[in-house]
Amino acid sequence: MNEFESMITRQRKWMLYLLALLVLGVGFLPYTRVFNGLLLGGAISFYNLWLLQHKTKQLGDSVAESGEARGGLGTFSRMAAAVLGVLIAIRYEENFHIIAVVIGLMLSYVILGLDGMLRFVFNKKSR
Repeated sequence: MNEFESMITRQRKWMLYLLALLVLGVGFLPYTRVFNGLLLGGAISFYNLWLLQHKTKQLGDSVAESGEARGGLGTFSRMAAAVLGVLIAIRYEENFHIIAVVIGLMLSYVILGLDGMLRFVFNKKSR
């Protein structure tokens, strides 16, 4: 498995662990509205992470084959998913906390940043 594939697998695992913790929060803690919002935002964030990784792999394969970039990274699709999550939270505001949904939407970017920092630190130590 090359470095890109292992990075993808590692980031997806971290995201799934985080979503599992949020599910436990919904089930066992009294702040169900907040955890429902975090879970909704986190699920959409996981979808956005998967879409970004998929499109990045497609773009890399396209550049490797033809030498020119074909297509994009699905920015519009990821923004549309985020807007859909916010609209769901607004429509069902008795079940979802809107600020928690927005924070949940940013979880994949936190995972990406942490993964990059940890890889930088561990690669620096191994040299």
